[in-house]
Amino acid sequence: MENTNIISLTGRIDTSNASEWEQKIMQQLSAEKENVFDASKLEYISSAGLRVLIKARKKLSCEMRIFDVSPEVYDIFEMTGFTELFKIEKRIREISVDGCEIIGKGFYGTVYRIDPETIVKVYNTPDSIPIIKNEQRLARCAFVKGIPTAISYDVVKVGDSYGSVFELLKASSFNDHLINEPEDFDGLMKKYVEFLKVVHSAEMDAGTIPMARDVFIGYLDAVKEYLTDEQTEKLRKLLSAMPDDLHVIHGDFQMKNVMLVNDEPMLIDMETIATGQPIFDLQALYVTYCAFSEDCPDNLSSFLGIPDDLGEPIWNAIIENYFDNTEKKDLPAINDKIRLLATVRFLYLLAVTDLKKGELGEKRIQRSKSHIEELLGKVDSFII
Repeated sequence: MENTNIISLTGRIDTSNASEWEQKIMQQLSAEKENVFDASKLEYISSAGLRVLIKARKKLSCEMRIFDVSPEVYDIFEMTGFTELFKIEKRIREISVDGCEIIGKGFYGTVYRIDPETIVKVYNTPDSIPIIKNEQRLARCAFVKGIPTAISYDVVKVGDSYGSVFELLKASSFNDHLINEPEDFDGLMKKYVEFLKVVHSAEMDAGTIPMARDVFIGYLDAVKEYLTDEQTEKLRKLLSAMPDDLHVIHGDFQMKNVMLVNDEPMLIDMETIATGQPIFDLQALYVTYCAFSEDCPDNLSSFLGIPDDLGEPIWNAIIENYFDNTEKKDLPAINDKIRLLATVRFLYLLAVTDLKKGELGEKRIQRSKSHIEELLGKVDSFII
């Protein structure tokens, strides 16, 4: 905050005291720092007060930010067009998730049901507002392209963290159905994979969201310490050879992130969406249902709440349903390509998190290195 000059706006600013506020603000303006208005104690502002802020903006000829604005004052700014002149940040309401049902956990945060119609995803890090806003943007991009997805309508503060609020009327995930209706495994998997294909059929406009290929090329910098130079270079060439593709990739299509709302599938957790070929979603599913369990047999029950022996059947059902028009003799080669890409991502997750620590982390790293060595001898393309 060394380069920020914070000017506090308090009480009521109207015709009775506008001239006093003008003098006070003009004296506090800094030509060397970013001038920011703290509206946390501002109760009301009239047109006279608004004119004072416009004068301050004109004096320095630069954009100014007003933060922690109450809903009532924000309505005034919005109604008068001030939201187009200033960067105005509405006050974030605070909520508690004490006693709320946890309906999902992931790398980035925990999802709670706060009432029958609403869920909130609370992020792990206190500086998560940029992540939340980016996810909201990505979700809107997907929504306008016809992908059923829940869009956050509010940002809230939960203790020292922040959360994103969604309305999901009587929603339950495919993961819930898998737990509660194991006898419908085949039908559930068929519906789940059909929806995956629907998502993959949508196309984004160029430059709207990242390309998965380029994201994976970036992963190589994080994992190269575990690989030989030759292995890193071959992986880079295989990824670089993949053509531009604007089809949507969710990036984390595990069954916890696919909800059923009135029996219709809907996506949540949109921060990982990108564009690319289907292998980029399939590799993530392999990581979820197979890679994590390889050296940790109880991973599925502890992370997803499903029986640990379901990992292989789930993966086989995904492959068989997704490639239902492919000859069975071709599936092992496709599986090798997916496994290789999945191992690169799994090794990346180990490299950039605490998962690499301890005996289990070391086992996972060594096994991943062995898989990459084996599969690079078989795979000459990531196109499936």
